[in-house]
Amino acid sequence: MKPFSEWDFTLKRYERLCKTFIDYGYKVTPILDYLTHKRNFQAKYVVILRHDVDRKPFNALKMAQVEADLGIKSTYYFRAKRSVFNPSVIKKIAHLRHEIGYHYENLADKHGDMERAIRDFEINLSKFRKLVPVKTICMHGSPLSKWDNRHLWKKYDYKDFGIIGEPYLSIDYKDIVYVTDTGRTWNSDKFSIRDKVTSNIKLQINSTTDLIRILRSKVYRVFFIQCHPERWAVNLFEWTLSLLRDYLINLVKVCPIMRTSS
Repeated sequence: MKPFSEWDFTLKRYERLCKTFIDYGYKVTPILDYLTHKRNFQAKYVVILRHDVDRKPFNALKMAQVEADLGIKSTYYFRAKRSVFNPSVIKKIAHLRHEIGYHYENLADKHGDMERAIRDFEINLSKFRKLVPVKTICMHGSPLSKWDNRHLWKKYDYKDFGIIGEPYLSIDYKDIVYVTDTGRTWNSDKFSIRDKVTSNIKLQINSTTDLIRILRSKVYRVFFIQCHPERWAVNLFEWTLSLLRDYLINLVKVCPIMRTSS
């Protein structure tokens, strides 16, 4: 059996992925830098690196430290839920020179009520901005809700709140390799309810090892890599709990009867 550090979805395996970016000449960028300095990324090999902090903020801090030790900057989108919104962790990650954004889910939380949702958005955004600058936001998929949080912007404009961009709405993925660990698999179409983009590039990626191999080949120029820090474990106990949790959530996602209709 391989040592635990070689298992997929461990923090050591993630560190190996990050070292691949560096060793093979990829320019790693947070969302804000990519949106505001696009000319700097033309004709270069690029990894746009995003993390959705859905739970376990201290896992996000560990991941942020791994990246900082390697000289990498990325984006961390935090939910406003009490269990996730940890001011100390948020400020520490920002101090490591990572971008902090708001992982909003207001329309799902307010059951489709646009007016209540936008007020909730403004209140939560203000909470973040008391800690750190926030210039980009990213919707939380809310897979158990029928409401798509991005639809809030069909009525309102996030630019009115000083927001520069939203990854699902501000980036053209046509020629970008988009990969996410949603569902604990890099081939997540089956388990992604809303975490999807329109790209001309469709790859079979069964593991982080496969992703590393594709990066090393340098066949593709731009990657957008999205992962959830709580999924990348530091010990066997945490890894097993994460595996079981992902398995149960995936069952709910593929079984509409088990999903809420509210």
